[in-house]
Amino acid sequence: MSMIEVPDRSIRICADRGGTFCDVHASYPDPGNPNERKDIVVKLLSQDTANYGDAPTEGIRRVLETVTGETIPRGSVLDTSKIDYIRLSTTVATNALLERKGHRHALLITKGFKDLLLIGNQSRPRIFDLNIRRPSPLYSEVIEVDERVTLVGYTSDPKSEENAIQWNDDGSSIQRGYRGPGWDGEGNAEGPGDIVRGISGEAVRILKRPDLDLLRHDLQRLYDTGYRSLAIVLVHSYTFPEHEIQIGKLAREVGFTQVSESSQLLPMIKMVPRGVSSTADAYLTPILREYLDGFFHGFDTKLKDGRIKSPRVEFMGSDGGLLDLNNFSGLKSILSGPAGGVVGYALTSWDADRKYPIIGLDVGGTSTDVSRFDGRYEVVYETTTAGVTIQSPQLDINTVAAGGGSCLTFRNGLFLAGPESAGAQPGPACYRKGGPLAVTDANLLLGRLIPGYFPKIFGKSEKEPLDSEASRVAFEKVAKEINESHEINLDLDDIVYGFIKVANETMCRPIRALTEARGYSTGKHVLASFGGAGGQHACEIASLLGIKTILIHRYSSILSAYGLALADRAYELQEPSSAFYSAQTRRNLTVRLDKLTNDVKAELKRQGFEGDRVKVERMLNMRFEGTDTALMVLPNENDGDGTEDFEAAFRRVYKAEFGFLLDTKSIIVDDVKVRGIGKTFDHLGESVYLEIERLEKHPVTRDRADSTYSVYFDKVGRVADTPVFLLDSLVVGDEVAGPAMIIDNTQTIVIVPGARAVLTSKHLYITLGG
Repeated sequence: MSMIEVPDRSIRICADRGGTFCDVHASYPDPGNPNERKDIVVKLLSQDTANYGDAPTEGIRRVLETVTGETIPRGSVLDTSKIDYIRLSTTVATNALLERKGHRHALLITKGFKDLLLIGNQSRPRIFDLNIRRPSPLYSEVIEVDERVTLVGYTSDPKSEENAIQWNDDGSSIQRGYRGPGWDGEGNAEGPGDIVRGISGEAVRILKRPDLDLLRHDLQRLYDTGYRSLAIVLVHSYTFPEHEIQIGKLAREVGFTQVSESSQLLPMIKMVPRGVSSTADAYLTPILREYLDGFFHGFDTKLKDGRIKSPRVEFMGSDGGLLDLNNFSGLKSILSGPAGGVVGYALTSWDADRKYPIIGLDVGGTSTDVSRFDGRYEVVYETTTAGVTIQSPQLDINTVAAGGGSCLTFRNGLFLAGPESAGAQPGPACYRKGGPLAVTDANLLLGRLIPGYFPKIFGKSEKEPLDSEASRVAFEKVAKEINESHEINLDLDDIVYGFIKVANETMCRPIRALTEARGYSTGKHVLASFGGAGGQHACEIASLLGIKTILIHRYSSILSAYGLALADRAYELQEPSSAFYSAQTRRNLTVRLDKLTNDVKAELKRQGFEGDRVKVERMLNMRFEGTDTALMVLPNENDGDGTEDFEAAFRRVYKAEFGFLLDTKSIIVDDVKVRGIGKTFDHLGESVYLEIERLEKHPVTRDRADSTYSVYFDKVGRVADTPVFLLDSLVVGDEVAGPAMIIDNTQTIVIVPGARAVLTSKHLYITLGG
């Protein structure tokens, strides 16, 4: 290879390490035209211990070899001087949670609440099961901390505002004590104890401070028995975090390397989800740190020091924003992988003028992730993953265990797809490692995957093609069982396609939950299909849902990695509040929002974003009094006087979500939040819909097909001479009519009879007939 001169800090690398495959997208200046950038795509197995230790590092090594023309031996420490940034999304924490392989840690909780997280929140997900097995807690040991604070007064007191403690203007001293039910008639509250003002504005009575000397003894005992990770959860710490902070400081002095204080992770009311979140953070962050240390170990020291002249390393957070190393934690990385894909399709499929809502369908190896985009990311603040209810902002992504690697079985007279997966090791039967029958095998036998075009990375040598014979042998065995049990004689194609139908229906279920279940018409959406197996299922899933338009991005099989290249840097701050929303409190809330806005902008400036490149979203978490369902609300556009109308926005969102309003109830503000976004790109070019309107379309004739192949289609059966087109040989404006296949080196797209696919500059734009 000839050496190529590459400018310092010019290569941009994005890597998404999924459950089965690791995808890498990189760009670098074109040597012939320095103003243009060239792209490289690398796809490799996430785990292949016989050949490399870490998939993203190996992918980056291959990118550097390709760009510089140098030979870089595997295992050598990589020089990062040519790299501008590396952006990573990883499923390390997600998988550790799913497989319960996190880090052993202990829980410190207020005395008397030892079993709180075990009891949980009374939810009964499977109410008719006779044998209820609750998921085991994440922590291994509990220590009760003899401390207690309580709130003064009652929120449900109809006169709570006039009875409440009145503070001096600076909030540091009491002007008049509490006067409501339970007042002892002499002191400032219902009894003795120091009274301080919490972050939320509530009065907090300190009944007992923690004995730090006694605690040091307990912590030392834990440390001596091998614990290095702790979760600290104390009552009311969302508004009064002082005790947690003191204990956290002490734990670090003793030598604990991971201390997750619930008040520092997300200071929200509700002790159970806040507590479980801290145990999840203590459980997952050490695993994530170990993985990241191993990753940084493969590069020179410049990469980790984070100075201005060094390459930046950024991570995808669960809410779709990029985080630096200091702000990335196990809790924030639970949806790290799928979030990149959501950002990728949202930014490449949305048109701000036409406003077509989009459904993202990410069919990966192990699972299918579904989400919806309607101009802004839909974020949820409480989610349950693998039986663990977590309080942390995450994109609203529904996951179902049906992907290319999902196992196909025939049990009790039923065709089943998933939830078990063949994974990367051993993989489906056709991967030549003795794996089980999977969705990939079904697509292979139906002709929707062609071994000749598929990467030859299988078997012991990593150089063999897919093995369709192994798939056929396994399917014939299942077919025999099915035909014997039903006393009918279905042919093999019908049986194989039956499994595909089951997989497709499984993938449609979460889409309906995100659309119809929330009052949106599914058919009015555009389907953005991506992920390695998306192209084989997109047309059929769209027709099941009544969707007429499908977008498949040119980089759809690696869209989670490509999304990292488009993503914005995010930083947010949140504080609890406990105030009725009124003209009086609005001024105070605006002051708090302004302070958080300044802090967020200062942090983004430190990270290199300022001026026009920073966009700020100000939000209030609001609910009707007497309910426990709060909604995080962005205000309606400023009124003429420049004020933010949160109340009108809350009423609009509440009505859309629940179909009614509680007009007699006051509105309470639970939290104040500011999210700052540092923009990576100012503009992403014209939308695909605009391009398709002005494009001159020219039908593609069969003689441009690279080959023909026998492919099975629903209602039509086998089409022996289905044309196979190479995506790279099509030009913008070309229109392919189904039945057909379009293939590039990372994906296979099936165009069903009656569908038409037009190639635009960045997408395949597919319309379904009828």
